Amino acid sequence: MSDIKTKATDADVHSFLESAATPRRREEGLRLAEVFTEMTGVEPKMWGPTMVGYGSFHYVSPSNPRTRGDWPKAGFSPRKAKLTFYGLTDLPEGAALLPSLGTFTQGAGCVYANKLDDLDLDVLRRLIAIAWSRGDDPDPRA
Repeated sequence: MSDIKTKATDADVHSFLESAATPRRREEGLRLAEVFTEMTGVEPKMWGPTMVGYGSFHYVSPSNPRTRGDWPKAGFSPRKAKLTFYGLTDLPEGAALLPSLGTFTQGAGCVYANKLDDLDLDVLRRLIAIAWSRGDDPDPRA
């Protein structure tokens, strides 16, 4: 059995966000932290060196059931090239709502946006709430 390599750390989220590559990414990262915290009701944790994550659940890879571990329910990273979102499309309700989000691209499990202004923040809030609803933690915003 193999473990997921990205794990929660004790690194400081605010320091990470303040160190974003550009002033715009710094501002967007801080704004996203507010939105995610508002929707989940919990403080973020760093997952690995670059992911800001909220909550956790036990993950088993659909393509390789031997790969498993804890993973954030929802998260983001203000990367230099694009904003990256995690967990927004893992549940069928999130995948169905995703086309309403705005201008983005999608990869294996991630959603990428060039800038926060390209996204509908109300739809993003709903996607975060859907992602947050998975697992044992109750959704305080439902």
